[in-house]
Order: sequence, then C-alpha cells, then structure tokens
Amino acid sequence: MIKFDTQVQELKYRVLKEVAKSYMAGTLEQDILSIPKIISPGPKPTMRCCIYKERAIAAERVKLAIGGDKDDPNILEVIEPACDQCPIGGMEVSDACRGCLAHRCAGACHMKAISFDEHLRAHIDKSKCVNCGLCAKACPFGAIINHKRPCESACKIKAIHKREDGISEIDESKCTRCGACSYACPFGAIMDKSYILKCLDIAKESEEGKSHAYMVVAPSISSQFHYAKLGQVVTGIKKLGFHEVVEAALGADMVAYKESQELAERGQLTSSCCPAFVRYIKTSFPELSDKISSNLSPMAEIAKYIKETDSNAKVVFVGPCISKKMEMENEESKAYVDCVITFEELQALIDAKGIDLPSLEEKPLDNASYYGRIFARSGGLSDAVREALKEQGLDFDAKIKTVSGLDQCKIALMGYKNKTADYNFIEGMACTGGCIGGPCCLTHEMRDASDVDKYGHESKEKTIEGALNSVLIK
Repeated sequence: MIKFDTQVQELKYRVLKEVAKSYMAGTLEQDILSIPKIISPGPKPTMRCCIYKERAIAAERVKLAIGGDKDDPNILEVIEPACDQCPIGGMEVSDACRGCLAHRCAGACHMKAISFDEHLRAHIDKSKCVNCGLCAKACPFGAIINHKRPCESACKIKAIHKREDGISEIDESKCTRCGACSYACPFGAIMDKSYILKCLDIAKESEEGKSHAYMVVAPSISSQFHYAKLGQVVTGIKKLGFHEVVEAALGADMVAYKESQELAERGQLTSSCCPAFVRYIKTSFPELSDKISSNLSPMAEIAKYIKETDSNAKVVFVGPCISKKMEMENEESKAYVDCVITFEELQALIDAKGIDLPSLEEKPLDNASYYGRIFARSGGLSDAVREALKEQGLDFDAKIKTVSGLDQCKIALMGYKNKTADYNFIEGMACTGGCIGGPCCLTHEMRDASDVDKYGHESKEKTIEGALNSVLIK
C-alpha cells in the first residue's frame, strides 16, 4: 500500500510512528536511544555510507519528532549530518561549449571570471564568479548551466544558502516557513518540528473527560488518504480520542463572507488565509502590510467559533502546511489553536495506534459549502469571495489576481507596490497549486485538484449562507 510520494517521506513517517508508539506506551524516555536502531537495524546500511551515519541522522529526526530545538524560532531545521551530499553548485561550463570565437560569455562577465584554454573552451574561476547568470544568457549554445541545490531551487525568495562548510543554512529574516525546501531536498535534510506529542496529550485528556478535543481538518484532506474513504478517516481520528471532527472549510465560509465585506469597504486587499504568504508580505513587502486582510485564517476562524461554543474545547488543526505551525504561535491565533499537525503526522499517529482505516465504518463530515471546500486549491478563495459578494448583494467589482508559488506572488505584489495593478484583490498561496501542493501532503498528484472539486460538489449546502446558517443557528 503506497501512502507517500517519496522514500524521504516514508523515512520521516517511520520515525514519527515509532516516537508516537513509544509515547502511547509510556516508554518514550527509555526507547529514545533505541529508535534509530529500529529505523536502521543493520548490519548493512540501506540509505547512507554506513550504519552509524544512518542512525545519527535518525537520532536527529527523533529530536525533531519530539519538538526540536526550542531556542530556534523557525519551524524548519536543517539536519546537518544529512546535508552533505549535494554539489556546491553555481555556474559551470558543460560539454556543450564549442570553443567559439565570439566569446560572448566573457564579454558578458563583469567579474572577469571566464578564461579559455588552448582549445578555446571556457572555464569559470569560482573565486571570482558571483553566479549572476549573465554568461549563461550570452552563450549561444546554452553551454553554461547554473547548478543549484534542490533546496535552493525550491526557495523562490533565496532564504537558503550554503555555509562555508557546505551545509545549507536558512536565513531567518527571509524564511516564510512555506516548507518547499523540505519537500524538495532529496536527502530529507530539512524537516519541520513536530507537535505530535502535544496532540496525543490533548486526545488523551479528551478520552479521560478532562476536555473536548476537536480536530479541524483542512479542506485538502479530500485529496489525501487515497487508500481509504474520507468517512473512514473521520472515524479513525475519533478512535485517536477526538471528541469531534470539524471542517476548516466552514471557517473558510466564514472568512469568505467577512473578506468580501472588507474588500468592498476598503477597495484593495490581499488575502490572509495563507500564513506563509502573509509573512512574505511582511518580510519582503512591508510597505504593503496595510493591504493584508484583517480577517483570521479559516483555521483560526473556525477554532475561535469552536472555543466560543464549547468552553471546554481544545483544538488541533491538521493539514498539508508547515507554516500553520508558525501561525499557531501568532498573537491573533494562539488563543484559539492549541496544536497543529500535518497529514504526514496524522498518518503516523493512526498507524502507531494500529488503526486500519479501510476496515472502519464511515462517519460523515458535512459542515461546509462547496465554496469553503474549494479553498484547498488555487482559485478557490477567489471563487468564494465572488460568491460571497453576490450572496450579500454587495455592489463591488472584484478584480481578482489569483497566484500560487512565491515567485508568482512576488509579481502580483509588485503590481500593488508600483501602483500598476489592474486588480484589487490578490489571492496569494505560497504553495504551487494552493494547499493541495503543500509540503506535507501524503501525495502530490495531478488528480488532487479534481478530488477537491468533487468533494466540494458533494456538499449538501450549495451556498455559503446556507452552510453558515445550518451550523451557526444551531
């Protein structure tokens, strides 16, 4: 049964599962040193040069599984023993160099970093090269290539660079916690801190009657757990000890109503649903911070509603997103959201408890409208805002720019900054394709967007107002 895209995800899952099993059994403190041996039993290595390195890396993963470095404010950490296999990178001359006479590459290089051998083939002096790429653009044969580490290529805001010893390092001042680097790294050398132990504590308290544990599931859950039905996943979550399972999509319905009102009042906005996009604006476009919608994200909005309705509630959010773990600590959200885990972590918890999802009965998950559910894909928020304007009879011409991926977000924000935009609302998602492209999805497949739309059409409520009335009036 294939549950994950890559073996890196499988390795991460195995560590999380073992940590969760030991914690449930009350033996984590005794087991913590033996878990790396379970992950890499030996005697021969299966992933690295030697069994000792495999276990050293597994030990670092165990640390992250129990919360990571408390002094590091970033949700993402570089596992240093794992980060040693990538080439240094930079501009390099390939075998396609023909030793031409024009030498346009040298003419384009302001640093005088290019020289030629006796065969007129170009060579780049790494001590002078600044990797500007002008030589590559000038070469008529495309013979100069910029080799980047996968993590650097994935980071569209250049928040990752190599240290002098070659280990990757994350620039805290730039990082948005989108997590693209963690999914891109083929060695799994970048991993997010996990809060699965806190999640288990909340579930246990609920089982003991000390509180009511609610799991709020991101709308992209409809494109995950392909080996089981969604109703079976809901049952599985309740078997973990949760009192109730609620759709974050209902929070999306609430946000769509409020955000459309704010757009009509203010005339120009950016969305506030994606915490990585919001952080990107604040760190890279601080002059546009006043354009960010004042609304909470769907996660925080529905968590707020739950806590206002049930004073004994504790809320755990599950989704594909690493940056939600950052949002949980934000001043405007921390009173409502007690814990955030990912789909990868939920899978580990389900399997650690021995829950066989395909064998379970189905329990319904029917809280939200079609429009709330399609927030999971790029363009879903835009459709919902248009619908909310229409349902509320707001006379406002919404000209929406829908962008996903921080490189595309940058272009849209530049339009606001330079006052050249012919749009008045930016739906920004840090992950390409929206939340269905999140780094902690179990799978990243072409069918995921259609799965989200299909699930949206299955909603009993066909309007946002209908969804809100069916729940909020109760």
